[in-house]
Amino acid sequence: MSQLPSSWAIAPLGDLLEEILGGGTPDKSKAENFRGDIPFMTVKDMHSRFIDDTKDHISQEALVSSASRVVPADTLVVASRMSLGKIVRPTQAVAINQDLKALFLRDGVSKTYIEYVWRANAIRIQAMGTGTTVKGIRLEDIRGLEVPVAPAAEQLRIADQLDTLLARIQACQDRLEAIPALLKRFRQAVLSAATSGQLTDDWREAQCSSIPGASHELEAILRDQSGHLRIRGEAARVTPELLYEVPESWAWVLNHQLAVDDSNAICAGPFGTIFKAKDFRDEGVPIIFLRHIGDGNYLTHKPGFMDAQVWRELHQSYSVFGGELLVAKLGDPPGTACIYPTGIGTAMVTPDVMKMSVNSQAAESRYLMYFFNSPNSKKIVEALCFGVTRLRIDLSMFKTFPIPLPPRLEQAEIVRRVEALFDFADRVEARLQFARNAALRLTPALLAKAFRGELVPQDPEDEPASALLERIAVERPTPTPSRRPRSPRVGRLPRAPKETASMTKSRQDDDVMGQPYLAEHLRRMGTPASAETLFKVAELPVADFYKQLSWEVAQGHVQDNQTTLEPGHAA
Repeated sequence: MSQLPSSWAIAPLGDLLEEILGGGTPDKSKAENFRGDIPFMTVKDMHSRFIDDTKDHISQEALVSSASRVVPADTLVVASRMSLGKIVRPTQAVAINQDLKALFLRDGVSKTYIEYVWRANAIRIQAMGTGTTVKGIRLEDIRGLEVPVAPAAEQLRIADQLDTLLARIQACQDRLEAIPALLKRFRQAVLSAATSGQLTDDWREAQCSSIPGASHELEAILRDQSGHLRIRGEAARVTPELLYEVPESWAWVLNHQLAVDDSNAICAGPFGTIFKAKDFRDEGVPIIFLRHIGDGNYLTHKPGFMDAQVWRELHQSYSVFGGELLVAKLGDPPGTACIYPTGIGTAMVTPDVMKMSVNSQAAESRYLMYFFNSPNSKKIVEALCFGVTRLRIDLSMFKTFPIPLPPRLEQAEIVRRVEALFDFADRVEARLQFARNAALRLTPALLAKAFRGELVPQDPEDEPASALLERIAVERPTPTPSRRPRSPRVGRLPRAPKETASMTKSRQDDDVMGQPYLAEHLRRMGTPASAETLFKVAELPVADFYKQLSWEVAQGHVQDNQTTLEPGHAA
């Protein structure tokens, strides 16, 4: 801050504030307190710059009976406990709780400028927090926060420029955040095209009839009179309606046909009493759980380990050594698949994971992995899986699952093309992460530049900040014990006796909404009146009366004298 322009100054934030207002929370044991129409703001609502509504709403009675206070629309509201460094501007009058503070500024101080000053000091504010479990800052900390003060005219130029540039940065970040979903759809579209034959249309046309079809490599599908699939006399658990169109050179086969000729080629992990948690160790044979089965990737989360002796005696048939297809029995939907990597040693699957040793002469294991992860496979899985709390497929279903099988050479071409396209998506993803990180650095860099006085040029005709601070110091009243400083907000309204109030009006009426309706009543009454008296003549429901009064005070139509109300300067 020592390099600030000569027309700038440094001052405690408290010198720029007329008041800091805190709030409170109504009694949560009374459910009726939270069944009203008054927006009640807490830290959990501070998710964007402008807050249109709050998650909680309280009643007029709750407001009156608690320490919560109402602040007008477009008030600067900061977090003083948890979420330190956050600042928001509600678009309507809201009640606030004890973890929030409302900042009211002196004349000549730009609200947007101070908002951005607070954002620029977010890290400093967080560091000021004290407390063991939850960090908080005191009012003294807020008032004592030293901030750069630009001339009043330059504050407006800085605020306008930051509004423009930060909106562009946010638009850029929004576009970047949309890319992961686009990449996910891209990968799914690639798998859908790959497992339906569309991805290799041109390849098949170029090959013509130079390669045999899959039906010549394996037995063709036979159908019995009931319409169920039959291969080698075995019925699949799928009706022909679930099968989709594939090229003539492809064949629908059952999954077990593609496994090596071994009784343990397809199996799930051990069940029941032989698979015991007491046999888990900190070292031994790694155990593959559901969490390791990624969508096309074996996830190297820290595994559990099976006692090596127990594995040798009971679990060797559930082992994988490298190159096996792994498929999840559970999921939403189940059927996520990956390949167990080679070169990382022997492991064993749990009961929730199925493994398959693929016959390399019949099928490419990576083609099967891509099929199980494709939208085409998921549709079939969703029709066949079962379960209430968690969907699942069983081992017999997995063995007889229908597979759209291309000729072996085309499988290799499909795998090559899929992986080339996935590599492209991975490169985009890497560049996306770089761009995200760069975009995240833009906002703090821009704010730092703004409050070094480097964002907009200085105008020698501007009144210096020192003159603004002197004027504020002169205008600042000195509180005395007999005089309470006036508050620029609507506080708690007296409870209005509903039985004596005629509620024939609505805030939606043309002569109420957006009009100095209550101010006109006060003008006709000719003398200052209490809120209760004004309520009786206003003919508005309590919630509408409260919202209208808050709005008219904020607009200057009504002047709040703490105990009485009278027409304001705008009226």
